[in-house]
Amino acid sequence: MHFLTIDDLTTDELAGVVDDAAALKRAQADGMPHEALPGRSLAMLFEKPSTRTRVSFEVGMTQLGGHGVFLGDDDIQLGRGEPVADTARALGRYVDAVMARVFDHGDLEEIAAHADVPVVNGLTDDAHPCQALADLLTLREEVGDSGTVAWVGDGNNVAASFTIGAAMMGYDVNVATPEGYALDDSVIARAEEHGDVTATTDPEAAVADAEVVYTDVWVSMGQEDEREQRLDAFEGFQVDDELLGDAAFMHCLPANRGEEVTADVIDGEQSVVWQQAENRLHAQKALLVELVD
Repeated sequence: MHFLTIDDLTTDELAGVVDDAAALKRAQADGMPHEALPGRSLAMLFEKPSTRTRVSFEVGMTQLGGHGVFLGDDDIQLGRGEPVADTARALGRYVDAVMARVFDHGDLEEIAAHADVPVVNGLTDDAHPCQALADLLTLREEVGDSGTVAWVGDGNNVAASFTIGAAMMGYDVNVATPEGYALDDSVIARAEEHGDVTATTDPEAAVADAEVVYTDVWVSMGQEDEREQRLDAFEGFQVDDELLGDAAFMHCLPANRGEEVTADVIDGEQSVVWQQAENRLHAQKALLVELVD
């Protein structure tokens, strides 16, 4: 089984991974060893740089008794013209799973088609399901198994995975995006198969009954030439104290204080951003055990 999008898991499988992530988090807090994948290896392909994705997967595999192999652009033959399929076929003969963080979702699908081992999406331009797993663990810790959550900002890859995942787990989801930056209709449809999703261009309406407010950067990697256009389009979508109200605040990081969120909010008492970042480790360990064990 591959994990390319959050709904590659069934609702029951997703709930099970979140349950297991919570159990692994408790085990680590109690100092209990949990070497569920002894001798297993994970290839970690990075076309896009990252702090949290690399460290959480590499440390996670170590804690599970396995080994993570970092492969950047300078370490593999993709940058020298080798077909994606050839790289995938070779890796599948060496390792027990592949995590790939790439730009084009089609490249990830090609890796999955040829690797012959489980492939995990560490991020593509279309989806970030590993982030969504950590988000869902954080939601459970903060609001329990039900409630209303709001996304405010760009309808990007993180928003897509979060909206579908939160709906699968039983949360009502409000999504506020500027005109021209909405989630794709297909993403909304996939989420609505599982729960209630409301899409709007009004941030205040989206957060009115929300227990959690979530945002992300307005200018992602590869969009730098759109910066001025995006800053104009997202005026009024900054999460500040007034917009946040009494809700908890989430952000997948890295953050630009003063743009999508104020420093008072992300560094304030209602922020669960660092808890959310830590949960990448626990959620990904649970996912790897699900896929590889």
